[in-house]
Amino acid sequence: MEGMSLLAAIISFTGAVLLVPALIPLLRRLKFGQSIREAGPESHQKKTGTPTMGGVVFLPVIIITAVALSYFYGELTEKVIALVIALTGFGLIGFLDDYIKVAKKRNLGLTSLQKLLAQIAVALVTFFVLRDVFDTAVSIPFTAFEVELSWAYALFIVFWMVGFSNAVNLTDGLDGLVAGTSSAAFAAFGFFALLRQEEGIAIFAFAAVGGMLGFLVHNKFPAKLFMGDTGSLALGGALAMISILLELELLLLLIGIVFVIETLSVILQVASFKLRKKRIFKMSPIHHHFELIGWSEWKVVSIFWSAGLLAAVLALWLEVI
Repeated sequence: MEGMSLLAAIISFTGAVLLVPALIPLLRRLKFGQSIREAGPESHQKKTGTPTMGGVVFLPVIIITAVALSYFYGELTEKVIALVIALTGFGLIGFLDDYIKVAKKRNLGLTSLQKLLAQIAVALVTFFVLRDVFDTAVSIPFTAFEVELSWAYALFIVFWMVGFSNAVNLTDGLDGLVAGTSSAAFAAFGFFALLRQEEGIAIFAFAAVGGMLGFLVHNKFPAKLFMGDTGSLALGGALAMISILLELELLLLLIGIVFVIETLSVILQVASFKLRKKRIFKMSPIHHHFELIGWSEWKVVSIFWSAGLLAAVLALWLEVI
């Protein structure tokens, strides 16, 4: 089984590495360049015009690799289908958001309400179509305890998928940041899947790792292509779903600690400004704060990568011992 997972990573990596260079000239001709927020760090203005929507390359690569190998090895289960639905559904929302931004030159894309309602719809479809797959109890990490949610588990799934989809989206603000941190997170869940003999999930997880690392070749600083909301929303939704299917929901809080901290920084910043008229950070999400205190973009990304990798290794170690 380890061989199948490695093969999934290799195929997905190769596909992303080879296909991204073919997409970049097309996106340039279509003028699908990123519009940079004026409110963002001034140093980011030079990135204006960099092609975006990179998710349209690596998402199909991940899906085709995972589905083909799972089918070939007889592992195309309902759980793999659930992951494909999550990745595709949230990816389509991100694609629409990106398209509005680049085609209509409206940097905000979909409204917050439109995006939220669409995300809730995808989460509910995933639950109701595949409700027999889910265990309605949530396990407490590193213990034998679990909390039975019964009918409320549907609400939990919606909250978890929408929450982490947006958390990964918020993190996608620096070159290579999400590609690197999501690779570590998917790898951790891939190893958990292998330990639990969930072969189909393992194939999907390592296909995602390969796709992300292949994309990272072109997305690292200075990025030639951004993943856009097409990629980040999809990756967050899929990470939430994989944690649910492995019954390791709350462990995602540790494995995805970078995404959690990024989201908390935004929540704290908004709350502080509304309540006290003062900001806690120079700018949120927190990766921008570190840029504004003098860290280079590469330094911020490499430290956040390291934090994500250490969190993934720690989760594996604590759960296995």
